[in-house]
Amino acid sequence: MEACNAFYYATRDPLGAAGDFVTAPEVSQMFGEMVGAALADCWKRAGAPANAIYAELGPGRGTLASDALRVLRAVGFAGAAHFVEASPVLRRAQKDLVPAGRWHDAIDTLPRRPLLLVANEFFDALPIRQVADGVERCVSLVGDELAFDRIGDIVEDSPVRDQATADVAARLAANGGAALIVDYGHEKSAPGDTLQAVHKHQFAPVLADPGEQDLTAHVDFEALRKAAGSNVQVSRLVAQGEWLKRLGIVARAEALIRANPDQAEAIHTALERLTGADQMGTLFKIIAIHSPDWPEPVGFA
Repeated sequence: MEACNAFYYATRDPLGAAGDFVTAPEVSQMFGEMVGAALADCWKRAGAPANAIYAELGPGRGTLASDALRVLRAVGFAGAAHFVEASPVLRRAQKDLVPAGRWHDAIDTLPRRPLLLVANEFFDALPIRQVADGVERCVSLVGDELAFDRIGDIVEDSPVRDQATADVAARLAANGGAALIVDYGHEKSAPGDTLQAVHKHQFAPVLADPGEQDLTAHVDFEALRKAAGSNVQVSRLVAQGEWLKRLGIVARAEALIRANPDQAEAIHTALERLTGADQMGTLFKIIAIHSPDWPEPVGFA
């Protein structure tokens, strides 16, 4: 999974109608604006520290960062934008939207400053392990095709995901700040095979065409909470649609429609896609991690 996704993201822009999938920031500017509003409010209530920075893990094309930073700048936030991104293709796209951004290969090279951090659909692409009936499941070459070496009742974990969470939490505990993590997954750890592949906006066999399709797995938010440790505070888990509505996305949509009446239908469609129970509204969830001396971001109480 790690090898396939490393090649996949290094060799293409997977987003949009011509790609394999669409993320929330690409659906509408409203998503990034709500994220920016939550971070701006949190930063203000923390005393507006001048040395705070914006950071994003796996920032896609930079759309979310561009929209969130527009809101943050409006309230006086002047911190630099730092991106953890391995793909040279996506780095170029990010630079077009956030020319002053600074790029990193790993979380541990982010500056030791208070963080306003976002990870949207980042953790689901980190590699997982599977255990089938107590034995680690592997992939073998059978003839000309890849195949799993065993079947059985599957249990998943992700040491890489746990380490990334622990790294973020350690930075927040040491330097202050808050992180918003948005992804699809489950609130409680549970057995099951959640590994999936997407190609051209359709599900595909996970072992077909290695490196040519997006591989993801559901985020185990209970495991994420444990990996964050006891030196930070972790919010309750909230559905994306519920959180966005608490932040005021409906009012924002109405304002956009008043300013752009010819786009009313498109704005309504985007709002429903981001918040609808049968679309992204309940499938995707959001959790916040923050240092003990920073307030919890809004939308979780």
